[in-house]
Amino acid sequence: LIAARAAQGLGAAVMMALTIAFVGDTVAKERTGSAMGLLGTMSAIGTALGPSLGGVLIASFGWRSIFLVNAALGIAAMLAARRFLPPGEAGQDRGATRENARFDMLGTVLLALTLAAYALAMTLARGRFGGLNVALLGLAVLGAGLFLHAEGKIASPLVKPALFRDPVLAPSLAMNALVSTVMMATLVVGPFFLSRALGLSEALVGAVLSIGPVVSALCGVVAGRIVDRWGASAMVAAGLALMAVGCAALAVLPALCGVAGYAAAIVILTPGYQLFQAANNTAVMADVGKGQRGVVSGVLSLSRNLGLITGTAAMGAVFAFAVGTKDIAGAAPEAVAGGMRFTFAVAAGLVVAAVAIAAAGGLRKRRSA
Repeated sequence: LIAARAAQGLGAAVMMALTIAFVGDTVAKERTGSAMGLLGTMSAIGTALGPSLGGVLIASFGWRSIFLVNAALGIAAMLAARRFLPPGEAGQDRGATRENARFDMLGTVLLALTLAAYALAMTLARGRFGGLNVALLGLAVLGAGLFLHAEGKIASPLVKPALFRDPVLAPSLAMNALVSTVMMATLVVGPFFLSRALGLSEALVGAVLSIGPVVSALCGVVAGRIVDRWGASAMVAAGLALMAVGCAALAVLPALCGVAGYAAAIVILTPGYQLFQAANNTAVMADVGKGQRGVVSGVLSLSRNLGLITGTAAMGAVFAFAVGTKDIAGAAPEAVAGGMRFTFAVAAGLVVAAVAIAAAGGLRKRRSA
């Protein structure tokens, strides 16, 4: 089962990384924002439907049915891709490419080990950051350094180190990671607050948590069109500003207005996230050459996943610290509410840091223009 899940994850990673690259190959540049927004909408629909349909399948047919359905959906998606996606142009010079380049096995192994060490550092011991976590984090830092050094010495690297110095890509990756860290906090902290502080049943908790994906599905396409209309750079800042307001609202409104306050804050936060994602992806992919679209798309997905991993561990640890106990399930409702306030105050600070990165990146671009 573990090996099969690893293979499934590998395929999903490839698909997610290349999806953004497909936009650059198939969509006119002036409609890139709309395409990115549509991707956000479809992702939100899947996020909303997946848990509910999965629960129905498990209850009716057992856990194996989930994977059988996924296999059928995967085959259908593959057939649809062959039917509707245009053929790639890379095949015309593939022979020359093979003669002059070799697969970067060293870089691949170093990157895989580095990411594994970081993921374990963030997830082991359930947020209790001990000696093992520090050691793994140190290995991750060492691995990242070795990876960048090796990539600088290879003729055909997996990722060109110069990409991380790009004035558009570098700040976009940092903002993407910060925003993903913040969004993960809603999934980590939200259920505890709704169940422990507000006393909602499991069914009601699930219903309230579904507000975010539903709002994302509704506003994704609109966000993309706004990006096409007003420009990616300005909408990155606007999306982050809306997210900062949403995080501040999550820190204040739920304690004052209960479920209604929580829902209102999510309705503010989620459109900001969709606007940021559409604008950020559009800004990054706008001027990327065909030969680099796959790599840049993959690096974008990597920064998002690193943010999600960090958010699970770091924001969970912040919440536990603010609550004052490692046993969240047994904490008093008042303590959980206080933890919610503190956690999303920290989240608002992270979004403000992303705003500062966006502002600094815009200033650098104006100076270089």
